[in-house]
Amino acid sequence: MKTARLVTLKFFALLFLLPGLAGLIVSAMISTHYLDTMPRWPAPEVNRIVPRGIHGTTVYQTPAEDRDLNLIEGVSVGVFLVGLVLGVVYLEQWGALQSRMAEEENELVGDSR
Repeated sequence: MKTARLVTLKFFALLFLLPGLAGLIVSAMISTHYLDTMPRWPAPEVNRIVPRGIHGTTVYQTPAEDRDLNLIEGVSVGVFLVGLVLGVVYLEQWGALQSRMAEEENELVGDSR
C-alpha cells in the first residue's frame, strides 16, 4: 500500500475514533447528571416512568430522554468501532509496509557486499 493511502487511512481512522470517543464521554456525563438529578422512583405526573440503571441505582426518566441517550450511546459506539476497525487496518498495512521496506533494505545491503 502506498504511503499516501496509509496517510488517508490514518486520517479516517482518527476522524471516526475521536468523535466516537467524545460521544461516549458525553453520554457518560449525561448519565452522571441523570444520576444526580432524576428521581429514584416513578413520577407519572411529570412523565418520568422509564427506568434506567446507572451504577447500580435506578432513576426514572421520560421516554424522550431515554430515546435521546440511547441514540447518543448507540451512534457513539458505532462511530468508535468504525474508527477502531480502520485503525487496525492502518496498523496492519503500516506493519506490512515496514516489513517490505526492511526486506528491500536487506537485499540492497546484501547486494553491495
